[in-house]
Amino acid sequence: MHASLDATPLTVSTGGIRRYTAELTRALGEAFPDDVYTLVSDQPFEMPPDCPSNVKRGGSPRNRLERFWWSYGLSRELDRSRAEVFHGTDFATPYFPRAPSVMTVHDLSPWVDARWHRAAERIRKRAPLLLGLGIATMVVTVSEAVRREAIERFRLNPSRVTAVPNAASAMFRPVPATAAKPYFLYVGTLEPRKNLSCLIEAWSAVRKKRDVDLVLAGRQRDDFPPIEARPGLQVLGAVPDCALPALYSGALAFAYPSFYEGFGLPVLEAMQCGAMALVSNDPAIREVTGESAVHLDARAPSQWAEAMEAVLDQPEWVARMRDLALNRAGEFSWKKTAVRTREVYEQALRLVSYS
Repeated sequence: MHASLDATPLTVSTGGIRRYTAELTRALGEAFPDDVYTLVSDQPFEMPPDCPSNVKRGGSPRNRLERFWWSYGLSRELDRSRAEVFHGTDFATPYFPRAPSVMTVHDLSPWVDARWHRAAERIRKRAPLLLGLGIATMVVTVSEAVRREAIERFRLNPSRVTAVPNAASAMFRPVPATAAKPYFLYVGTLEPRKNLSCLIEAWSAVRKKRDVDLVLAGRQRDDFPPIEARPGLQVLGAVPDCALPALYSGALAFAYPSFYEGFGLPVLEAMQCGAMALVSNDPAIREVTGESAVHLDARAPSQWAEAMEAVLDQPEWVARMRDLALNRAGEFSWKKTAVRTREVYEQALRLVSYS
């Protein structure tokens, strides 16, 4: 099989969709050495490190029209490369498909709450997704929660939509703790959807009685007021991937009070590093963690404060939860994701051949 994948998420330096694209491509190449996987984009990008030789860089726009209208250029590139199937790893879909296409939907946050995205961003995210849903042969969602949501919201044929869960990279594993002071940790974008006001309020209540820090690691959204550091509250900004395992491993607990997620990859990364997880009751997060995390009401800071105090006071319970987290994380792997994704490619090919 020759599959072409959208490499546009690889043009940015951080983010869950970048990690998804890089890890999936690498895992596909390793799991299916007789296949060819070509990465294409209208922008410069870095190839994922350690990719096998059957993962290749594809073509780029060859003229002004292809550069200006990449969905047209993408169709032309698929013709030139003779790819049998195209995978839009983040909504991109060729508008004039000559081959079956698969599109991944990571979440539907632009439809859930208008306060989470500025108007221009909602339009920018909604339009290609709606177009892609009408064009794609098959749709992949990263959780069963998003699958159900997409089918209901857009009245999709359930047979066209398959849930294929993400995984945490192999680099995420327990490492010796080096922090001089105890801390609770959040990793992810700093934006309203992540509900960090709840976490900061809960931590502030605990800090009045206990000397413990809160560490926030992630990119600040430019279109929302920034979160400012203060005594005990460390705002690290975007952290290199290589530094994350130590942050996760050294935390008293990983706290993730997000209102809404498509999967919640940082939660799984933390668990794979042996961190205890305090998480919201979001359906996708619950799907990832099962009973191996503490689930709390995202709108109840007092619950989060109580859970934080319990973490500080009950080390035996924390140790049990860490073991549960590690065991649960072991159920996910990028190889499993790759195998299931390739099955979707095959299904897309069958659907087109029968039509």
